[in-house]
Amino acid sequence: MNIFIKQAKIISTNSAFNNKVMDMFIENGVISEIKKNITPKGNFKTIEEKDLCISTGWLDLQAVSCDPGFEHKESLDTLVKCAASGGFTTVCVHNYNQPALHSKSQIEYLINNTRNKIIDVLPVGTITVNGKGEEMAEMYDMKLSGAVAFGDYKHSIKNAGMLTRALQYGSNIDSLIIAHCNDESISTGGQMNEGETSTVLGLKGMPSLAEELMLQRNLSILEYTGGKLHIPTISTRGSVDMIKKAKANGLKVTCGVAAINLYLDDSLLSDFDTNYKVDPPLRTKKDIQSLRAAVESGVIDVIVSDHSAQDVESKELEFDLAEFGIINLQTAFCCALEGMKEKNIERIIAALAENPRRVLGLQLQTITEGAEANLTLFSTSAKTIFSEKSNHSKSKNSPFFEKELNGKVIGVIKGSKSFFN
Repeated sequence: MNIFIKQAKIISTNSAFNNKVMDMFIENGVISEIKKNITPKGNFKTIEEKDLCISTGWLDLQAVSCDPGFEHKESLDTLVKCAASGGFTTVCVHNYNQPALHSKSQIEYLINNTRNKIIDVLPVGTITVNGKGEEMAEMYDMKLSGAVAFGDYKHSIKNAGMLTRALQYGSNIDSLIIAHCNDESISTGGQMNEGETSTVLGLKGMPSLAEELMLQRNLSILEYTGGKLHIPTISTRGSVDMIKKAKANGLKVTCGVAAINLYLDDSLLSDFDTNYKVDPPLRTKKDIQSLRAAVESGVIDVIVSDHSAQDVESKELEFDLAEFGIINLQTAFCCALEGMKEKNIERIIAALAENPRRVLGLQLQTITEGAEANLTLFSTSAKTIFSEKSNHSKSKNSPFFEKELNGKVIGVIKGSKSFFN
C-alpha cells in the first residue's frame, strides 16, 4: 500500500528536513518523495492530521513480553500490537519469562516468533543463569543468536565480582551491559518511595539511597573495568548528579528514565491504587524536576516505556502484596509529553528514536528520499483517551484508563507494513 502523508512537520535532527513541514510519498515501503507539495498518482492512503509530525521510528529499550511462561499476562503478538499502537517500530524485550532469556534457544525463540512483524523485537539476554545473579550465562552464544545487550532486568547484581566479570567479558565481545540499580538490603520490603506519603500511609519505603548506593558502586566498577554500561531507569536527583559526573569523567555510561517518572509523583499513591506501584517508584516533585532537566540537557539519554503487564490476580490485592509494573507502551509518549511539554519535543523524540539506537550501537534511521520507511507519526496538540477498548495488552494494569492525555500517536510505517490507530 502506497501512503501519502500531507503537510507533516519532520522532527529528526539527522535529516536535512528537520523542523520543516513537508508532504511525503511512500511507495512500496520506500520514501520516494519529500517536497513542499506533492500531487500523488495512483492508489494510495492519505494521512492528514492537525499538527501532524513525523520522526524516525521510536525504539523502546525496556519492556517485557511474558512469553514464554506467563502468556496469560502478555503474548508476543499483543506486545507487538501495543508497541506499534504506541509509536514504536522496535522494542527491546528483557527477561520476564519461564524459562529465562539466558540461553541461545530462548533468544532464538523470541526472534523466530516475531519475524516479519510490523515492529522489530530485539532480545536482551540475561547476564546470569535465570537472572538470579549467581552464575554467568552463555553471553557469547546469545550474542551470536541475536541478543543486542545483556541485563538481569529488575534484579540488581548483588555480587560486585559478578558485575566486574560481566563488564570485562562484555568488553571482549563488544556488548552492552545493563544494570538495574536497587540495593535490596536497604529497600527490602519497600512498596513505594520513602518519604512523607509512605510515612502517612504506613507503607515501607524504597529510599533514594537504595538506588544511589548501587549506582555509585556500579559506576566505580565501570571505572575499574572499562566497558559499556547502561542504567535502564534512574529516578532520583542524586542519580542524575552521579551520571552527569561520570560522563564528565569520560566513563562509557548511558542511562534511561521511565516515562511515568517524568510525569507523576508519589502523592498519587495516597488512595493505595496498585496501578501506580512501579519499580523504580514514583518519587517526589523535586526528583521529577531533576529528571526532566536531565533529559533536556542530555544527561539522561533515553526515555523508556518500562512496559510490564500484570494480570488482575497480580494487581487487585492489598498494596503490599501486589506486583510492581504498569502497561505503558501505548501511553509512554503521552507521559513524556505531559512531563516535558511540547517545547521540548525535539529532546523527547531524540530520547525515543535516535539515542536508543546510539546506546545499542545500531545504525541511525534517516528521513530522506530513497530510504526505507521507518517512521512514527504523531501529533502534539491532539489528545489521547486510553480505554479498555483501545488497549491491545492482555492486561489492564494502567492508571490512565479514560483519562485525557496530551499528545496522540497516529501510527507507524515500517517498510511495506503499517499500523494506524
